[in-house]
Amino acid sequence: MLSRKALHVLKSWKKSRSRHRALMLTGARQIGKTTLVREFARNEYAQFAELNFLTDDNAASIFAGPLDAQTIITNLTAYLRTPLEPGNTLVLLDEIQECPRARTAIKFLVEDGRFDYIETGSLLGVRTGEVTSYPVGFEEQHRMFPMDFEEFCLADGVQSETITMLREHFANRQPVSEAVHETMSRLFLAYIVVGGMPEIVQRYVDTHDIAQIVTLQHDILDLYRLDIAKYAETSDRTKIRSIFDAVPSQLDDRNRRFVLANLNKNARQNRYASGFLWLADAGVALPCYNVTAPVAPLQANAKHSLFKLFMNDTGLLCASSLDNVQFPILQGDLSINMGAITENVVAQELLAHGFTLFYFDTKRYGEVDFVIQSGAHVLPIEVKSGNDWTIHKALGNTMAVREWHLGQAYVLCKGNLRHDAGRGITYLPLYMTMFLAPERLPDSMPFNVDLSALNS
Repeated sequence: MLSRKALHVLKSWKKSRSRHRALMLTGARQIGKTTLVREFARNEYAQFAELNFLTDDNAASIFAGPLDAQTIITNLTAYLRTPLEPGNTLVLLDEIQECPRARTAIKFLVEDGRFDYIETGSLLGVRTGEVTSYPVGFEEQHRMFPMDFEEFCLADGVQSETITMLREHFANRQPVSEAVHETMSRLFLAYIVVGGMPEIVQRYVDTHDIAQIVTLQHDILDLYRLDIAKYAETSDRTKIRSIFDAVPSQLDDRNRRFVLANLNKNARQNRYASGFLWLADAGVALPCYNVTAPVAPLQANAKHSLFKLFMNDTGLLCASSLDNVQFPILQGDLSINMGAITENVVAQELLAHGFTLFYFDTKRYGEVDFVIQSGAHVLPIEVKSGNDWTIHKALGNTMAVREWHLGQAYVLCKGNLRHDAGRGITYLPLYMTMFLAPERLPDSMPFNVDLSALNS
């Protein structure tokens, strides 16, 4: 069974006070949501009931009548033909976007309290208009992503102790041995080609046959195109499909920025905006917006008319457009244009770890590939796929602006870890992107104001 970090989210939900709410898992198709819930239920509950509204057309009939809890649970047990044990049963409502009334009913089911509920949805962002009443306050949401590089390493046999050792080197800004560095670098190249779709990762672990991997990747790309044809508004389907198919070639352009004129010389942002949002909401494309200045809060400085658009999975990017590039990558031949692929895998990692994606690009300073926010701090990141990773003029220009107070930056590269304290730049091996994570709020933040002065 593949190890997924999101399993900890499910366990925390079950143990915490949030258990009186349903857990909603969102994310793109084929990223392993259903498999994860099944494993969780097998280990944590005496009974498990699963409804899949996509594969079972009759499941929606459970919610066709009144939406009070007693009626629904009666319908549910009759439909499943099995009694369910109160207090020790998990009910999975899979692909809930196919049954909007089930989403509305969550409020009443959670209030009833007999069972625990997990919902999964692959295209919730593009079908929310069909829900008549949202269960506000009765859902806890968590977005899942394809497997990140750390999960890939564990699946491929890397020991957790090795990950811990690498994490310590990252924290202490110390290089690893050349043997370890070489091995991890080759693993990262394999991750670029294979990506993080669980079924594909499992096939790679079982066979290490890249031909089989590419076939499966094309199947998922075809599934995404079918989703566009099925779920997008009729008037938007052609635009969405053209955007989706253009992502690889647009990334392969020198500046990576998505240029509508490359789709259609008469294209206008307002006409295509719904298409970009559809792909982002479906989880199959990752927008990265330009900011006017690399200062917090980055969201307030975002320019939504200027953006890069990445694929949600680097393996799918390789399979979709880059003409049998897999073998040269695995052999370490990076003479091809690796910039687009490398930026995509970094974007995928950063988003999975909890960052929102932005970049900085002006004529005066140049382009910095990513700027991310961790707490109140902004971190510029430059991604280098070639051998010239110490040359980063735009990053130097940006770091030199005193009023921006950028005390630290990362250059993600092929080289071993090295910290340049004088310039505040850490040269980080690409595989150590797995350790970049935003600051987290503590679990408890007690705060009291002394009111004694008001009572004197």
